[in-house]
Amino acid sequence: MFRLLVPVVAAVAGAVVAAILWFTVSPVFARAVEIVEHAPGQAGTPTRLGAAMPLVFVFEGLVTAAIIYLVVSWLVTSTTSGVGRALTQLAAGRPGASLDSHGVSPALDAALERIEEDLRREREVARAQLDSLQKAHRETLRLQTELVATDRLATVGKLASGIAHEVGNPLAGLAGYLSILGGRLGDRADLADLVKRAEAEVQRIDGIVRALLELGRPSRGEAEVIDTRPVVDSSIQLLGASAEMRGVTMTVRGATSQLARAEAGPLAQVIVNLLLNAAQAMGGQGELEVELEERGDRACIRVADRGPGISPDVLPRLFELFFTTKAPGKGTGLGLAMSRHLLAQFGGSLDAENRPGGGALFTISLPRPRS
Repeated sequence: MFRLLVPVVAAVAGAVVAAILWFTVSPVFARAVEIVEHAPGQAGTPTRLGAAMPLVFVFEGLVTAAIIYLVVSWLVTSTTSGVGRALTQLAAGRPGASLDSHGVSPALDAALERIEEDLRREREVARAQLDSLQKAHRETLRLQTELVATDRLATVGKLASGIAHEVGNPLAGLAGYLSILGGRLGDRADLADLVKRAEAEVQRIDGIVRALLELGRPSRGEAEVIDTRPVVDSSIQLLGASAEMRGVTMTVRGATSQLARAEAGPLAQVIVNLLLNAAQAMGGQGELEVELEERGDRACIRVADRGPGISPDVLPRLFELFFTTKAPGKGTGLGLAMSRHLLAQFGGSLDAENRPGGGALFTISLPRPRS
């Protein structure tokens, strides 16, 4: 647009100069022509000066227009080139780059700096909004997962209530028979030990069934202040004779005493489940580390293995009911979902992640007692 205006401006300026010269200089020039024509020896002799006078003014106007055109063209070209370079730098997304303002007036340079600052602020606002949207998206996915898990928990609760008596009655009968058998063994200490072990396993099965019944139900408020270290030690001792743990080395680190609000039975069940899962992930060979630490008002128990870790596509679904990566017949997909539910009943939580050096890391977080 500037290039179209330059000829127009030059033509108008030339016409104005020609008009000014005509009205100011022409009277003087006409008087000079008259004097020359009436000079001695020239009286009555016509001259061509009067006829040439308009041509002189037109020529002067054209020269003036040409000069103005060249000057204005140079100014517009250098100014627009400086603005173009500045806008190119801004469009390239380089807010820190210095603006090449050669030929740009100080006012225009200041305006470009304000535009640059506004663009920088807009980018920061857009980036913050994007981060907020991503965070909201992750939170939505988490809530959807919890909603699905809650629905499945309710389904499991209904199924469990239907089979509770069918499983519970045979277990009660089996426990009674074992008790009678133990009373009739007399001095057979080896058989008495086997009967006691069988009774303990029956009680463990009964506890698992009862825990399954508790899925989807609110806590009964039985949490109390306990020391988690003995629970961890007893869980490790319980698994010491298991065939799946024979090639696994287990190490406990951290405090020798850790107080938290929890229920010892469900907590032990969760720890045993995590240790067994870790051993299976390592193929029954490797190192397991259990670490006790405190984070603010939370008491944490971390179970870390040296296995292959958790794949990214499995991690979001790890705590879903009936979801398992084990072969058919090897897992039901209830262990981790039940563990998280048991901990949630007394304000605890269970999270999973991959270790930077390889392997999986499960963290049990429990509320610490108020001082």
